Amino acid sequence: MLSDTLKNSIQSSYRRFLSEQNLKPRYGQKMMIAHIARVLGSIDTNEKGERRGGNHVCLIEAGTGTGKTMAYLLSAIPIAQSCGKSLVLSTATVALQEQLLNKDLPEVSKLLELPIRFVLAKGRGRYFCISQAEKLLESQHELGQMALYEDEIDHKLDEDSLAFYQGLLNQFASGAWDGDRDSLTEEIEEQRWSPMTSDHTRCTNRRCSNFSVCPFYRSRDAMDKADIVVANHDLVLADLSLGGGAILPEPSSTIYVFDEGHHLSAKATGHFSYSMRVKGTQRWLKSATKQLDHMLDECDGHAVLSQYVDKMSPARQEMDTLLDQYQVALRAKLFDLQQRPSSDRYRFPKGVLPDDLMALSLALSREAERWMIKAEQIVDLLKEALDGGVPEINRDVAERWYPRMGQLWMRAQSLYWLNKSYSQPDPQGVAPTARWINLTEASDGVDYECRSSPVSAADTLQNHLWDHCFGAVVTSATLTALGMFTRIIDDLGLPSDVLCERLPSPFDYAGAAVLSVPKMESDPGKPDDHTQEVIQYLNQHLPTSEAALVLFSSWRQMFSVLENTPEKIRAKVLAQGDLTKNEIIRSHKARIDENEHSIIFGLASFAEGVDLPGKYLTEVIITKLPFGVPDDPVDATMAEWIEQRGGNAFMEWTVPEASIRLTQAAGRLLRTEQDRGQIILLDRRVVTRRYGRQLLDALPPFRREIS
Repeated sequence: MLSDTLKNSIQSSYRRFLSEQNLKPRYGQKMMIAHIARVLGSIDTNEKGERRGGNHVCLIEAGTGTGKTMAYLLSAIPIAQSCGKSLVLSTATVALQEQLLNKDLPEVSKLLELPIRFVLAKGRGRYFCISQAEKLLESQHELGQMALYEDEIDHKLDEDSLAFYQGLLNQFASGAWDGDRDSLTEEIEEQRWSPMTSDHTRCTNRRCSNFSVCPFYRSRDAMDKADIVVANHDLVLADLSLGGGAILPEPSSTIYVFDEGHHLSAKATGHFSYSMRVKGTQRWLKSATKQLDHMLDECDGHAVLSQYVDKMSPARQEMDTLLDQYQVALRAKLFDLQQRPSSDRYRFPKGVLPDDLMALSLALSREAERWMIKAEQIVDLLKEALDGGVPEINRDVAERWYPRMGQLWMRAQSLYWLNKSYSQPDPQGVAPTARWINLTEASDGVDYECRSSPVSAADTLQNHLWDHCFGAVVTSATLTALGMFTRIIDDLGLPSDVLCERLPSPFDYAGAAVLSVPKMESDPGKPDDHTQEVIQYLNQHLPTSEAALVLFSSWRQMFSVLENTPEKIRAKVLAQGDLTKNEIIRSHKARIDENEHSIIFGLASFAEGVDLPGKYLTEVIITKLPFGVPDDPVDATMAEWIEQRGGNAFMEWTVPEASIRLTQAAGRLLRTEQDRGQIILLDRRVVTRRYGRQLLDALPPFRREIS
C-alpha cells in the first residue's frame, strides 16, 4: 500500500505546482495522479524488493489539456525513488522528449524538493564512432575489398566528403562537438552519417582504443548514474529484444511510463519483422566469401580460423543453390504466362506458404544457421584476440576485422530468422504472421523481397515486457477505440482485468468547436468521383481560410487536389513532401505571425504530433475517413484470422482503427482551453453507414452541424 508519507509528499508537490503556476486543480489531472499512485504504490514485493505479481500495469487515456505529463511525473518519480527503482520515460516523438528534458523534469525537480538526475538515452546510431571515422579516412584504398553489400558501392570519397568527415573528426578532437548527431548545427543525410557510426555487432566495447573518449559510452556512464532515463519506444524495444538491461536499466528494476502509448503495439510489431532479398542475399554471400579469404590472409592463415571458414563454404554453396530455386518459385507467383510482372506484391493467404516454399525455407534456415554459427565463432575468436588471448593474431588486425565479421554475423541472423519464420506454420489459436513478397528493382533487373511480420505484438510484449518489468503506465490522449479499451488491451497483450482509467479533458468542446459534415453527393468508395467533389469544395472554401490543416487519405488524392487548385490558393499552401514536417510547421507559424493566411496539406503523419495552438490553427479539414489501406499485408492477414474465427474483421479491426485515427486527427484543433475553430469532415459515411454513429460518438463532444 502507498504509505501516508509518500501520499502526503505527492499531494504537497501537486499543491506547490498549482500555486507556482497560478493554476486551479484539474479534475482529470488529480484523478491521473491518484490512479498512478494507487497502482504503482500497491505493487507487492518480497524482502529483496522484487515484484511478486498482482496488478502492476495501468492504462490511462487522458484527453488533451489534462496535463498528463506533469501528472505522471509527480506521481511516478517519488514512488520509483522510494522503492529504489529506475524510471524510464518512453515517448514516440522527439518533441515530447525535448519537452521533458528542457521543461518538465527541471520543473518537477524543484517541486519535489528531491535531487533528480535525468538523462536522454539514444541508440548507438545517434553517436559518432571515432574508430569508424578513422578507419574510413585511413583505409580508402581498401573500400573495394571491404564492401559488404551491394549498396556499399566501391568508390573513392570525393574531396568534399573527405573534408566533411575530417572536419567532424577535428570538431570532436578539439572539443567543439560532443559526438552527438543531434547537437550538430546542420542536418546530415542518413547516407552520409551512417559510415560514421556503429552498432552492437561492430563495437569492440572496452577493447577499442578510443573507448575512453567514446561519445556513446560516455552517455552510458551518465545513464548509469541517472534516476530517470528519457528514451523512445524504439530504444526500449531494442533493449528488450537484446534481453533487457543491455542498453537501459534492467526491466525487473524499472518502472516504465509509455507516453504516446498508442504507438507501442505497432512499434513492437516492427521490431520483430524480418526481410530477405533473394538476389541481394546471393550477392552478399559472394562478397562475404571474398572477405573471409582476405581476413585469413591478414591473419596468416590461422589454423582455427581456417577451419571455421572451410566449414562455411558448403553452407554457402548450398544456400546459393536453394536461392536459385527460390527465384523460380517466387517468379511463378509474381509473373504471368508472358513473363510479365502481374503484380508488385504477393501475399500468402492467412500467412501460410505452400509446401514447396516451406521446404525450401526450412533448408535455407538450416544452412543459414550453420553459416551463422561459424560466423559467431569467428567473432568470438577475434574478440579473444583483442584481449590478447590469441597471440598468433595481431591485435590491430583483430580490431579491424571484428566489426566486419560482426556485420556478417548480424546479416546471417536476419537471413536465418526470415527463413525460420517462412518454414514454420503458426501455432494454433494465436494471431498469425503475415508473409508476403515484394517485387523490387535491382541493378540486374528485379529482385524478390521476402517479408514477414507478426500481425499482433501481444505475445511479444507480454513475454519481453509486462512479465518482467517492475511496473508500467501506458498513457495517451487516444488509447480507446470506439470508447473502449478492448482493442489496446488485446494489441498490447495485457490481461483483461488490467486497471484502466479514461479521464475527461477540461475543454468545453461544444462551446469551442463545431464538427461539420457538409452535403456531399459522391461516395468515397469511388475515389475519383469523391476527389473531384473534394476539389470543388476546397476551391470554394479555402479562399477564406486563415489557418487550416487539410488531411488527405492518400498521396494521389493530395496531388490531384494540388494540380486542380487555383494559383491564388496554392500560394498559401504548404504541402507535405515539398519540405520537412518541422519546416512546414515553422513556415506556417511564420506566415500566421505576419498576418498572412496559411494552409497545410498533409497525410497521416500530420494527423498527430502536430501542436498548433490558438491562431495557428482554426480549421481542420478531413477529406476522408482514415481507414487503413485495403491491401496492407498485415491488416489483410489479421482480417482473415478474425473472419476464420467467426468474427467481423471490418467491425472488430478496421472500424476501431479508423476511430483512433479520426480522434487523433480531430485532436489537432483544440490544444488549449482558449482555442476555437471547426472540424470539417468531407465523408458522409458517418451519417449514411451504420458504423458512422459509433465513429461520431467516439469523438469529443463537439457541437455538430450535419447538412
